[in-house]
Amino acid sequence: MAGQKTNSIKSVTLRWHRKISTAWSVKQDGMTLIELVVVLGILGILASLAIPSFQAFQERHRLQGHAMELVTDLHYVRSESVARNKGLRISFYADSGGTCYLIHTGNAAACTCSSNGSAQCSDPTNSIQKSVGLATALGVKLQSNVASMLFDPSRGTTSPAGSITVIGQSGNSIRQVVNIMGRTRTCSPQGTVSGYRVC
Repeated sequence: MAGQKTNSIKSVTLRWHRKISTAWSVKQDGMTLIELVVVLGILGILASLAIPSFQAFQERHRLQGHAMELVTDLHYVRSESVARNKGLRISFYADSGGTCYLIHTGNAAACTCSSNGSAQCSDPTNSIQKSVGLATALGVKLQSNVASMLFDPSRGTTSPAGSITVIGQSGNSIRQVVNIMGRTRTCSPQGTVSGYRVC
């Protein structure tokens, strides 16, 4: 009798152990609510750290893009002036919506541009080669110490020499310095943008 009780207890214990083992070995699919909350919290922290650096990257990329476009246009004005054997001019303007620059023939006041990129000349004999508008919404503006520069076709010189600064929203800036010989040097005032010489 005692042996039968022992066997039945062993058999019950064995069945109970198998049920528990089976329950624990069942594979879980998905995530628990706590795991999901932890993952979302970590993602939120990472996003809050990454967004400012991404915005700084975007601004730097935008600033460098407009600065490189400007230096390319300055080289274009100089070479086109010599190739056409005709004086070409680059002029700078500002309006309530932003800034712009314009490549054209004729006098400095003969043609104007606006921050939306449109341009016009008062004298029909003058022609517009290119107009670039920098609306305030783009987050980039121009600042020039001269209103206009004329590139001479015979000598390839520039009159007057000047510097044009492309400025981003945070105040970082890249400057294009054009000397009397029409050569352009790129630098960053106070070294605000790394990778450029300080000027």
